[in-house]
Order: sequence, then structure tokens, then C-alpha cells
Amino acid sequence: MTEKFTVYIVDDDPGVLKALSRLLRTKGYLVSAYDSPQVFLQEHDAGVPGCAILDVSMPGLDGLALQRELAITVGSRRPIVFVTGKGDIPTSVRAMKSGAVDFLTKPVKDKHLFEAVSRAEERDARSRKDHSELKSIQEKVASLTPREREVLAQVVAGRMNKQIAGDLGTAERTIKIHRGRMMEKLGIRNVADLVRMAEKLNHFS
Repeated sequence: MTEKFTVYIVDDDPGVLKALSRLLRTKGYLVSAYDSPQVFLQEHDAGVPGCAILDVSMPGLDGLALQRELAITVGSRRPIVFVTGKGDIPTSVRAMKSGAVDFLTKPVKDKHLFEAVSRAEERDARSRKDHSELKSIQEKVASLTPREREVLAQVVAGRMNKQIAGDLGTAERTIKIHRGRMMEKLGIRNVADLVRMAEKLNHFS
């Protein structure tokens, strides 16, 4: 069963936490609210689908610092929407450059909040799909023997069986066998698909 999308709200203002939580629940979202960035970091599970709505100005650990902490310490790709009572352009630029979905000024308009969370939901789904696909490819590549990996690299580089055999100091017939086994393990039927798979591996790694 797929876990439901959860919106994590981190804001040191109890009134804002309550208002945003109530508003998002009217749209059917699961909501987890925190008045402490530190507690949020301790309890946060990057495996749960969702996004985070972070207040920019919080004591101890502000929103931008929390964004960095999530990316570095937790290794989370969690989409983030920032809210602030005093938005300034330099701060919003830094937030967006760091991958934020949106930067909203309080009081946040319902329409803008729902649109931002909707975009965050789409980004999260796309990110998890890419991650799942990458993991599947990595597992298949890990199942190859060292020689099959060498053949894989040569085939992706556009080398012919005869050339690969010469490079690896073995018979062309042996290369054909390694190549066939390698393609079978990867579930690939032709070189074009093999190249596309290698590109995805390089892109997402």
C-alpha cells in the first residue's frame, strides 16, 4: 500500500501552525506540525512521501539552515515551500536556488499555498520515481560479473565485439557470450536501450 502524501509544517508561531494545519486538512492532506526545527529533524522520515513548509525566521535553526541540514545530514530530497512574515528578495533568491518549490509571504493566501503544495507533490512523486528507477538499475548492474561490466562499458562507448575482444585480450566469441549474459541480466534487448540506461545511471547518480 502506498503511503499517503504528508505535509510537514515547521513554524515557531503556534497560531500559524494551527491555521495552516487546519487549512491543508480541509484538502485531505495528512499534516505533521512542529514548533521546533530540531524536533522535526529528529522525527523526520525521508522515506515518507511529502513536502515541508518551513518558516524562514526561527530561533536556533532558521528555515534556510534547516533546508541545508535536511539535504546534508538526512540526505532528503524533500520538496520545500518557504513561508515568511518579512520576505526579502535576497533570501527568496537563495531559497529558490537551493531548490525550494516556492517562497510565500504571510499571511499566506489559500490559493497560493494549495498551488505550491500541489507542485511539491508532483516534484516529490517524480523524484521518488526517478530514485526507484535508479535503484533498480544499480541492482541490475551490481549483479554483473567484473568482465560483464567491462563489456558493458565498451558497448556503451560504441565498440564492436571484435574491438572489445582486442582490448580485453580475449576471443570475439567469448565477448559475444559475456555480452549476451550482460544484456539478459539488465533486461535490455538492444544497444540503444543500453545507452539510455547508462545515461540515466550517470544522470541520477
